[in-house]
Amino acid sequence: MKSGRRNFIKSVGAASVAATLPLSACKSPDSSQAPPVIGTGKMKLSFRPYELQLRHTFTVAGNSRNTTPVVLTEIEYEGKTGYGEASMPPYLGESQESVMKFLNRLDLGQFKDPFMLDDILAYVDSVDEGNRAAKACVDIALHDLIGKLVDKPLYRLWGINPNNTPMTSFTININTPEVVKIKTEEAERFKVLKVKLGGGNDREMINTVRSVTGVPLYVDVNQGWKDKHEALDMIHWLAEQGIEFVEQPLPKEAVDDLAWLTANSPLPIIADEAFQRLKDVSEFKGIYSGINIKLMKSTGLREAHKMITVARALDMKVMIGCMTETSCAVSAASQLSPLVDWADLDGNLLISNDVYEGMQVLEGKVTLNELPGIGIKKI
Repeated sequence: MKSGRRNFIKSVGAASVAATLPLSACKSPDSSQAPPVIGTGKMKLSFRPYELQLRHTFTVAGNSRNTTPVVLTEIEYEGKTGYGEASMPPYLGESQESVMKFLNRLDLGQFKDPFMLDDILAYVDSVDEGNRAAKACVDIALHDLIGKLVDKPLYRLWGINPNNTPMTSFTININTPEVVKIKTEEAERFKVLKVKLGGGNDREMINTVRSVTGVPLYVDVNQGWKDKHEALDMIHWLAEQGIEFVEQPLPKEAVDDLAWLTANSPLPIIADEAFQRLKDVSEFKGIYSGINIKLMKSTGLREAHKMITVARALDMKVMIGCMTETSCAVSAASQLSPLVDWADLDGNLLISNDVYEGMQVLEGKVTLNELPGIGIKKI
């Protein structure tokens, strides 16, 4: 059985690779128009550090911060520029220094055709282990570039219906009841909220939010609970409060406890900190009900797209989320949002110094535009 299951996963993964970027990416749907001409130029990668300023202190179980370091990237080719981003919250273990060191090692000039994503990104992945956010910023910039070369949004190249985008949640961080109430009131335009728990005041957090709004809630514990029995008791209580799922309730190392909790929980249990790359999807079947895909963990859009395909084949739920990011990375992730069950794409809304304009949240719904590539422009 295990061997058969492994072969099944491999076949699904291979099929997803073929489907990630269809032939329509390389030609216009109007057959009278010639496909874009790929020149003989070289791709030029450039990057710079940038510090995101949060509108409010961001507090989760275990830490608080007011800024997030990022690295903004650009890939130039034949007069077009693709934009990318690496965001480094503390738990990823990356920094501006490590990202720029990694990027300095890359030689994208050896590739003459930016559409050869498998070859280019396999090379990027092989340069060093880890460095997922660094790899993601190259992946995002490449996808933006090829969309601009054919003058089409990525979702159209993938054959995705932009009308099927989900509502996005807006995050309410751990804080005092007074501050939580104010933040919940400020989030009135959102139809779903994501509440951070694990700070020792969980019931107070939920009760405070519920005193303001009756919208559906997601819960993210960020590994803050330690005992599976206490976690299950809390989840039963949460189920009575209109919660839709619980994200990473226990430490990622507690695999057996998480499997037990998933088997007994009245709510879906979603993997976040525990989940990183494509290989993790099949390994987490039965341990979690679903996965939270983030580009900074998956090394970018190409692998994220494959993750969705494999998760669906395994009948697992899928959420697409983000770090604290500019509209660059958030808009990139939004291109895949019509394919998922839930979205948490509010990272750009939490900062005061965005440098791009991209996807919009209208009446709580992720709304894509017609701009080519990942759908952004510089402010």
